Amino acid sequence: MTTSTHQEGATAAGERSAVPAIETSRLVKTFGGTRAVDGIDLVVPAGTVYGVLGPNGAGKTTTVRMLATLLRPDGGTARVFGHDVVREADAVRSRVSLTGQYASVDEDLTGTENLVLLGRLLGYRKAAARERAASLLEAFGLTEAADRQVKHYSGGMRRRLDIAASILNTPDLLFLDEPTTGLDPRSRNQVWDIVRAVVAHGTTVLLTTQYLEEADRLADRIAVIDRGKVIAEGTPGELKSSVGAGSVHVRLRDRRQREQARRVLARALETEVQLEADPVALTARIMNGDARASVQASRALAELDAAGVVVDDFSLGQPSLDEVFLALTGHPADTAEQTDKEVAE
Repeated sequence: MTTSTHQEGATAAGERSAVPAIETSRLVKTFGGTRAVDGIDLVVPAGTVYGVLGPNGAGKTTTVRMLATLLRPDGGTARVFGHDVVREADAVRSRVSLTGQYASVDEDLTGTENLVLLGRLLGYRKAAARERAASLLEAFGLTEAADRQVKHYSGGMRRRLDIAASILNTPDLLFLDEPTTGLDPRSRNQVWDIVRAVVAHGTTVLLTTQYLEEADRLADRIAVIDRGKVIAEGTPGELKSSVGAGSVHVRLRDRRQREQARRVLARALETEVQLEADPVALTARIMNGDARASVQASRALAELDAAGVVVDDFSLGQPSLDEVFLALTGHPADTAEQTDKEVAE
């Protein structure tokens, strides 16, 4: 068993160097009269984390389910390591693993029992299954909870166990569909560490998320999806630079000066200034090149000082992915209209 897995891994590594992990062309899925996925084109390089970013209802889960052979496309093509997801579904399934939005482990079994059961179903002998389960539980920080029923696990612990189950046999491609939804910040960071470790061992990860920070932290490249279409694609840095060279963030000492500060900044920066929820905060995007951005920002700060506006904090940085999404779609990520009739998870 161990030798076979090693040989398969070596073969897969060779293939990964020549063939994209995922390649789709005009991929379509409809539910009734709704196009949940509307002509998506993706190329995912092997050995990377590829983020699919979008709000609830954007078409992320439907796309993943088609790539994992759980749904049949209504149009277009999709290949996983060169294998067509419709005509060569068995070959695709042998290379992938999927962790959906909700834990798929049995709550009445312990952590060890869940992993041993799945290991046996995957063809491990009993001793090998127990050894693999113990190794994964230790790697995911679950050894102390190994003999506890999963229904007594926290949300973060269940998520870690779910991902451990997905890599009992190390897949060439791991689909993580919104893996940190509902988790607290500490558990989210633990899942992020696990994703980095999985990729370090050669697995390609397709990560769907509605958390902009998550995509920024983990993904080598990101496809932004809205209403079933890819509206932008690139590295996090490329996406940020596509909407401006930088963002100026200002916090005032006196909220009563905010309107005056807005007028001064709009004139100095030659751009629209956004009033933040914080009553003393303002933000503006600078659309010129990087060198010009720093000059404009310095001039804006000087003009605020000349106008008698007291500034407590002033910074110039790259736009956030939140600002990218707003610029690309015209609406924040968390208020998008739901158009994707996602099938049951």
